[in-house]
Amino acid sequence: MQRIDHIRLMARYNSWMNERLYTAASSLSDAALSTERGAFFGSILGTLNHLVVADRIWLGRYAAHPANFPALQALATLEKPTRLDQPMAADIRELAVLRKLLDSCIEALAAEIDEEHLDQPLSYSNMKGVAAQKHFFALLMHLFNHQTHHRGQATTLLAQAGVDVGVTDLLALIPEAL
Repeated sequence: MQRIDHIRLMARYNSWMNERLYTAASSLSDAALSTERGAFFGSILGTLNHLVVADRIWLGRYAAHPANFPALQALATLEKPTRLDQPMAADIRELAVLRKLLDSCIEALAAEIDEEHLDQPLSYSNMKGVAAQKHFFALLMHLFNHQTHHRGQATTLLAQAGVDVGVTDLLALIPEAL
């Protein structure tokens, strides 16, 4: 599988899994979603919010890529988070709207990327202002890995709350080799 194909698969998997997570999470009350559960970001809602925050941050950084991806223009009107636990919505319903927008941007970005874009360095500063310059492909892989990491936490928190997310494996979306 070529890198571009892998990015597109991961973008599709990201949207698919987020839809599953939000459907499962929406079966709980707002109080249950906000209950402190000892996770990195406290609650189920806190964990899902962190993913929105991190994706917004990274997609904003990707917007500085020399290719000037049109898919990321929709982000210009969104609030830029200043901390990793900044609340981005009042509840799961509002957060789901942001999640769908971000997932659409990620899938559109994956459709726009060409192989030549992947090895270009991307300059950015982290939340503390520390400058970095890294290859774009590696930064895309970080985005998908970060999402998988925290979605794993969210599925555990949902299971502890009695909600089964169902199948979560990327394997479900990998096509058969012909």
